[in-house]
Amino acid sequence: MPICPDCKYEYVNGITVCPDCGEDLVDELPPEIILNEADWIVVYTTAFDYEAEMLKGNLESAGISVMILSQKDSSFPAPGDLSIIKLLVKKEDADSAVNFLNEFKKSLESENSEDESE
Repeated sequence: MPICPDCKYEYVNGITVCPDCGEDLVDELPPEIILNEADWIVVYTTAFDYEAEMLKGNLESAGISVMILSQKDSSFPAPGDLSIIKLLVKKEDADSAVNFLNEFKKSLESENSEDESE
């Protein structure tokens, strides 16, 4: 199916120009380079998938692009969980992400202390 390289919409066969933006449609989109190591920085590490996913969702809700890099190796025979899961953000968002994570951690700690006092 033809795809607009600008809008990323798919159209039925036979259409050659995007009716929204006027771009010529292509058969395939060029591959996008998502992760260039020089553009991203690790802001958090954990051993738990659920924690990484939760923090990723919270950072994205704050408008910060996040990627999860999991270095789990199930073929390594060892007791316990030796996995490392990293949250990466773009370098320009690193300060905002760290501040957000610190505030998030403080809010969780205050909720836990309120729960304990009840």
